[in-house]
Amino acid sequence: MTCISLIKQSHTLLSLKAVHASILRTHLHLNLFLCTNLIAHYASLGSTSHAYTLFSTFSSSSSSSDVFLWNVMIRGFVDNGLYHKAIALYSKMWELGTQPDHFTFPFVLKACGYVCDDRLGVKLHGDVIQCGCASDLFVGNSLIGLYGKFGQVETARKVFDKMPDRNVVSWSSMIGAYSQIGCFEHGWFLFAMMLNEGIRPNRAAILNVMACVSRENQADEVCRVVVANGLDLDRSIQTAAMQMYARCRRIGVARGFFDKISDKDLVSWASMIEGYAQVDLPLEALELFKEMRVQGILPDLVALLSVIRACSNLASFQQARLIHGHAIRCFFKNYIALETSIVDLYVKCGSLVYARRVFEEMRERNIISWSTMISGYGMHGHGREAVNLFNQMKALTKPDYIAFLSVLSACSHGGLIAEGWDCFNSMSRDFQVTPRAEHYACMVDLLGRSGRLKEAFEFIERMPVRPDAGVWGSLLGACRIYSNIELAKIAARQLFELDGENPGRYVLMSNIYASSGKQKDADKIRDLMKQRGVRKVAGHTSIEIKNKVYTFVAGDKLHTQTDLIYSELEKVINRIRQEGYKPDLNFALHDVEEEMKEKMLYAHSEKLAIVFGLLNSGPESVIRIKKNLRVCGDCHTASKLISKVRGREIVMRDAHRFHHFKGGACSCGDYW
Repeated sequence: MTCISLIKQSHTLLSLKAVHASILRTHLHLNLFLCTNLIAHYASLGSTSHAYTLFSTFSSSSSSSDVFLWNVMIRGFVDNGLYHKAIALYSKMWELGTQPDHFTFPFVLKACGYVCDDRLGVKLHGDVIQCGCASDLFVGNSLIGLYGKFGQVETARKVFDKMPDRNVVSWSSMIGAYSQIGCFEHGWFLFAMMLNEGIRPNRAAILNVMACVSRENQADEVCRVVVANGLDLDRSIQTAAMQMYARCRRIGVARGFFDKISDKDLVSWASMIEGYAQVDLPLEALELFKEMRVQGILPDLVALLSVIRACSNLASFQQARLIHGHAIRCFFKNYIALETSIVDLYVKCGSLVYARRVFEEMRERNIISWSTMISGYGMHGHGREAVNLFNQMKALTKPDYIAFLSVLSACSHGGLIAEGWDCFNSMSRDFQVTPRAEHYACMVDLLGRSGRLKEAFEFIERMPVRPDAGVWGSLLGACRIYSNIELAKIAARQLFELDGENPGRYVLMSNIYASSGKQKDADKIRDLMKQRGVRKVAGHTSIEIKNKVYTFVAGDKLHTQTDLIYSELEKVINRIRQEGYKPDLNFALHDVEEEMKEKMLYAHSEKLAIVFGLLNSGPESVIRIKKNLRVCGDCHTASKLISKVRGREIVMRDAHRFHHFKGGACSCGDYW
């Protein structure tokens, strides 16, 4: 048996050392070819120290100019994740006068990508050209991969276009580069070009293009290619197909792929849970998470973050407690991203107490953690607490644009005009943070809610950036509160251009006209909606009772307790009338009789959900409901009075914020 065979058959470090000792005794260690094989095998067994000791012996001798020797050692470092050592050895190679070849560069470029040094990448590209390796297929592929990692897709494309020969790796790397920076259309177009040129896609090309797909027809086309190339049984491709269809909102097809995976791994489960969260099916996501745990699969950080996102959409406090328990049991303490997500989860499930408790227990916080808690106080109407926490944060870390957005939003929800101006003015003056359109929108909202509509409009006119839909939407919302039709028309005109597919803009303008007695103008807005094919989103309110979620729509009579609910509702309405409740008919349809308007208001989904909660929960428990749209003014008034006459705390999450009703008052101070 030859020495090379003995080296290759050494599967442990001990056996390789024994072979090495035999080679030393026979003086064959001076053979360069034998030595490079020993170096390569030491590195493959993870012993780079032995490999480098042997390499150093030869590199200091007459064999130091042998490029193959250097390539073997550089590769050994790269394969073992010692990227800085590989780069240092490459530099030493140049210093000692050994010129790299086309085998050297793929390894060094890979190391450069891992250390994320784009300046070094440019230098290496220069070395590639200097050494005459620019036309080499494998070097070209490595350069595309490197520039793709750096997000320099235009440079990657130049390398791709100049390559005299390309293989499937070239195409796959370029598609991957586009996908990494979100240029999905370019990635899809390149995939189509690859197929037209008769290149058969490999697994990597399919995975990369699946990340680029956003339309159903594209997804179907990719799946046809997958089947045609016999890749449909690959688990990674099945999982990617599942993610692709979920992104296209074809969740049934995604679930079909999930069910067909015979040996589901954690990635498969986490991807399907995330898919349900993306299409706002939180109950299905939670059910699948429970099934995963029953199967004995321990969630990782990604799976937990996905189920937290789903639970946040559900706004279920009980489910939030369960998920938090899973996070603790899975030993994911002191992960900033996870702990911050749990803070956000409790905020969105209506419990600032639990959110703050988790926040205080964090050993380490980043700017996102602070911003999440500040934003939470704002959403719940605790503006001053938000500002105080923001001031604490400033003493420890420099606020960024997200932190400022959180505190400005809190000031807006809380009506803190002076504090809002202080924060806004300090952005560029004290912290060199340039205000964005979102920050201007908060200021318009703050001024508008306080009745300073003229000042808000002048503020918009002075903006150094073009006002976006958020800015004009804030003004339109303020115009509804104060019935300012003239400014509303200006804001609506802009919104119908900038955000023409958002039904809320049309409904709000129509309601402004109708509440001002301009029914014909209101009807014109409704007609415009129909002409543009814009449909109003149906309102609904959900409530969780004993780990089950119930959803109500206005006038709902499909519930098993319908008769009991409406009987109790009548009693509740009569009782709050005694406390001064008068239905606000501005929040009913404007083309029906007055008596019908009142009946329709009584059966709004918010009131039905609250009454259902009164009937089916303990007398001391908090009633928690979630409305998918902004709560209507009449239901807001009714909720305050119900909390008073029934002695119950009601927590309502709507599309914009939280309302805590207790003792006849709301945490928003009627400033919403």
